[in-house]
Amino acid sequence: MSLLVTGTIGIDTVETPFGKAAEVLGGSAVYFSFAASLLSPVRLVGVVGEDFPRSFREMFQQRDIDTAGLELRAGSKTFRWHGKYIGDMNAAETLRTDLNVVSERPPLIPEAFRDSKFVFLANTHPALQRGFIDQLKGPRLVVCDTMNLWISQFREELIETLGRVDGVIFNDGEARLLTGEDNLILAGQRVLNWGPKFVIIKKGEHGAVLVSDPQRLDKGSAGSGSGHPSADADDGLFVMPAYPTTRVVDPTGAGDSFAGGVMGHLASAGQTDLEAIKSAMVRGACLASITIESFSLDSIRTARKADLEKRLAQFRRISSHT
Repeated sequence: MSLLVTGTIGIDTVETPFGKAAEVLGGSAVYFSFAASLLSPVRLVGVVGEDFPRSFREMFQQRDIDTAGLELRAGSKTFRWHGKYIGDMNAAETLRTDLNVVSERPPLIPEAFRDSKFVFLANTHPALQRGFIDQLKGPRLVVCDTMNLWISQFREELIETLGRVDGVIFNDGEARLLTGEDNLILAGQRVLNWGPKFVIIKKGEHGAVLVSDPQRLDKGSAGSGSGHPSADADDGLFVMPAYPTTRVVDPTGAGDSFAGGVMGHLASAGQTDLEAIKSAMVRGACLASITIESFSLDSIRTARKADLEKRLAQFRRISSHT
């Protein structure tokens, strides 16, 4: 089914212990799109300035990514981010952010995209996320992301947005900051009380946790299991390890690639039940592991479906139990 993503499209400069990548393609919607497009066609909505290189636009043509929603705004400059990772590279130090076109009016969803059934609202102001929802025509599943800035400065706006989405994907620090709960299960349950049917909390190298309300999720078909360890369906919990990669070059975009894998699988399967979400998380973990093995999009944009299937098979072997 149709999968739409809105989010930032930018030009990044990234430094890690393995080197530096300057003026490379980045942004939340970009990483999401390249990961998700291995599983499902993607409709991309975003805005860039007139300084956005043609070579970057041509990269999208390598995948099943419809860029009819990519606005090239004359007289504006593209969003730019410069970050540096040190030590265990679990978090980046932001050296510079130039919002540029992101601080202007948001792009509109093209009329041809408004019937999208699966929608991911990547990190942006929660009021803008609601504005995108208002443009949609009967979506089946809407999932959002957020960040510390919106949680700290626009908490009530964010909670209002949570009341209009079906799912949330964010990291453990954001979950704790939003809810005030140290325990991630309790944090997820508190978010469910604000409206979403499920919450996926990413824990970096330690995997991810799903907290959901099975009574509000779709019911899956018999025998549609994920083949991975999980809790009983009645409690809606799933704890998943990370894919065990030994080569971490650049963590930028890992979370967005994870979300792309989750939404790409759900859109491709046309299912939103508990087992489908668990299977989607496993694919998200595998795609995130591909992304971090090189700078920028170098790994994820050249990956093929066979690369994902190989990692899925290995993931099943290491996570199975008797």
